Amino acid sequence: MPANSTLAEASTVADPARTVRLDMADARPDVAGGTEPALADARVDHSGVTQLDVADALSALLRATGTEPRPDSQLEALTLAVAADLPVLLWGEPGIGKTAALTQLAETLDLPLTTVIASVHEPSDFSGLPVLGDDPAEQGVPMAPPDWAVRLVRAGRGLLFLDELSTAPPAVQAALLRLVLERRIGSLQLPPGVRIVAAANPRSSAADGWELSPPLANRFVHLQWAHDHDVVVRGLGGTWPRATLPRLDPHRLPEAVDFARRAVCGLLAARPGLVHRLPSSETRRGGAWPSPRSWETTVRLVAFAHAAGSSREVLSLLVRGAVGDGPGLELLASVDRMDLPDPETLLADPAGAVLPERGDLRQAVLDGVVAAVRKRPDRARWDAAWALLVRALDTGAPDLVVVPATTLATLRQEDWDVPESIERLAGAVAISRRADDAAARVAVAAGARR
Repeated sequence: MPANSTLAEASTVADPARTVRLDMADARPDVAGGTEPALADARVDHSGVTQLDVADALSALLRATGTEPRPDSQLEALTLAVAADLPVLLWGEPGIGKTAALTQLAETLDLPLTTVIASVHEPSDFSGLPVLGDDPAEQGVPMAPPDWAVRLVRAGRGLLFLDELSTAPPAVQAALLRLVLERRIGSLQLPPGVRIVAAANPRSSAADGWELSPPLANRFVHLQWAHDHDVVVRGLGGTWPRATLPRLDPHRLPEAVDFARRAVCGLLAARPGLVHRLPSSETRRGGAWPSPRSWETTVRLVAFAHAAGSSREVLSLLVRGAVGDGPGLELLASVDRMDLPDPETLLADPAGAVLPERGDLRQAVLDGVVAAVRKRPDRARWDAAWALLVRALDTGAPDLVVVPATTLATLRQEDWDVPESIERLAGAVAISRRADDAAARVAVAAGARR
């Protein structure tokens, strides 16, 4: 049967490396349901383009995605920790996007990405391989580094990605200690421009997973990597959040260092038990926990977050990733109290006082004012404290003044007149107590019905 095909259409497929012109021809079926002999082999068309070329062009189009500036707390926390030159460990279930985030981060920061799968390497790959020279007894035996480490040194910068860390056996984890903390591999010192980020799956979802050893875990900032529905949907549509370096204010650097040191040292002075607390369970030992080393990391993170003007959510991710949830939340509460106004300043000018909007912070301020009056009681300070409570009643929730007002009333001396403003506060206290009583009765009734 003679070939009888016509040129149906011509289309151009864009490939990042080249442009392929495809001549698409239709094939006439024969009686048996096949194609004509001239077109039976459709793997190569008239221009010499194979179907694999077409498939590669389609794959290139699918890989061509863009980025946009979009608030993303976990991505900002990761970028800030990398900027602070601290080792970061991303925890997340398989397929959550940890590797993709690291690839995008390396591209954004213009850092060559070097990926090392920890579980497929021997301990000697990280501690160095012994190489015998001409006179080992005189010159010693140098430890030769692997090729990827040599490439990083030659480049002078880069992002070293240690993937599948939780599948590395204990011997390999021990060999990684010096690399993560000192940036040394055998006799080779990695340059300061090399950042280290690792990724791990929880032991329950890792193939032959191991818990991280406490010495290795304590060297990392642990970030829990979770997917955001909106980010995933928009990303699959071709646009992902853009990882950008934090904009550090050069004028705030000394202030940031002072702030971070005061925050951490103030907490540890009041809570000495938090300086070093090794968890009892094996699983928690493989995460973030407080030690002098991780508190030093926390000082660095708080300073960078303060200089960058990061949100409280980002700061929370960072400090909890360094010292654990409990100590991290205590530090956040301590940082909040650092910004509270001085009680003496408020007592000196109650009419111009600006009270915090957040209820817990406002409660702390009012308690501090009452404590200041208790410490140095006199009539003028007592009256000023009542004026502050009235101001708090006018600008916030009335239940916040109940405890401070009750305590302040007990500080009255016999020759002090009761201020007129106390009547308004007395009404608020009575209403609050009636509400508490009603809530208690409802709770009792609900318990009785059970």
